[in-house]
Amino acid sequence: MRRADRLFQITQILRNKRLVTAAQLAERLEVSERTIYRDIQDLSLSGVPIESEAGVGYMLRHSLDIPPIMFNPDELEAIVLGVKMITAWSGNKLDKAAKSALEKIEAVVPRELQSNIESSKLFVPTFAIPNSHKDNFEKLRQAINKKCIVLITYRKLDDQVSQRKLWPLGMYYWGKVWTMVAWCELREAFRAFRVDRIESLQETGNNYQEIDGRSLDDYIAIQKALYQQHKEWDENQNYGQ
Repeated sequence: MRRADRLFQITQILRNKRLVTAAQLAERLEVSERTIYRDIQDLSLSGVPIESEAGVGYMLRHSLDIPPIMFNPDELEAIVLGVKMITAWSGNKLDKAAKSALEKIEAVVPRELQSNIESSKLFVPTFAIPNSHKDNFEKLRQAINKKCIVLITYRKLDDQVSQRKLWPLGMYYWGKVWTMVAWCELREAFRAFRVDRIESLQETGNNYQEIDGRSLDDYIAIQKALYQQHKEWDENQNYGQ
């Protein structure tokens, strides 16, 4: 990356109004921290209003009127692929939003790059995905954002059917299916549900409040701890052979 491009990238990163450390910038731009220190000093001397605090990081004092950097062909193809994946595996609202965003990008990229958008040979088939999956995805996305308690009818892999009242916390995509992580009122514990196996879903009209021990961060912490335990057990088993 040319130095001029790197300086521009640093300015773009700092525009998000979040504190960023020299180490984070160095990792993102694949240079040394010493290089970042020099770049920050040069930007400050050239009039870019960068605030810094030792041990905390850098940020801009106010926004700059700097046009966004133009996409290169690989970045454009990544965006197009992302739109296709959203169209295939998300809900109808995100589908429309992604297509709208792509149209805005097409309107501003140079003509020679527009052909990259149209000629991409990366595809995400959608014919095998039922509309019910898209409906469930969209309802759950809205419920997560609103912290709304939902009532679902769920069919397990062994065909057993149950009703659950859930606090939807987040969704994860595993390559073939989306999984919803939720706090289950019936089990009084975290549970994961495949979105494509939800037979009916409705909002209860009640909202939940985040409680210590029932948040998505708590679930992730538990999963990380279980993974670490399994990894250590597996290493011990292999060591004993």
